[in-house]
Amino acid sequence: MNTNDVKIGDVSVGDTLPELPIPLTVSLIVSGALASRDYTPVHHDKAKAQQAGLGDVFMNILTTNGLVGRFITDWAGPNAMLRNVNIKLGTPNLPGDTMTLTGIIVSKQSDEVTVDITGKNAWGNHVTGTVRVALAS
Repeated sequence: MNTNDVKIGDVSVGDTLPELPIPLTVSLIVSGALASRDYTPVHHDKAKAQQAGLGDVFMNILTTNGLVGRFITDWAGPNAMLRNVNIKLGTPNLPGDTMTLTGIIVSKQSDEVTVDITGKNAWGNHVTGTVRVALAS
């Protein structure tokens, strides 16, 4: 985790963020769903997830969104401010896998950058999107 702020003058378009591998556990998936008050059974009940065609419980979008935010703020530092998060889900995140988040700076204006993010697991892209974040000056 970064305890220093990334400064706007220290980054350039094309810079990549350090990868963040996130081990996917039943505890992470279920606790994320419960913390975000998503009581949809497929996120905490293995039998219901299997009835829906998957082998186990799977991560909800709110947990994914939080992990994307963590990825950016871990890199940018404690004084960064997320201004916009725009994500799309792809393959499900299932227990026993790892989602690896990656990012590349695609634009830089004034005090903010836009980062293209991807979160991949063994099946492919779980999440793709962009995050606009204000950095320290």
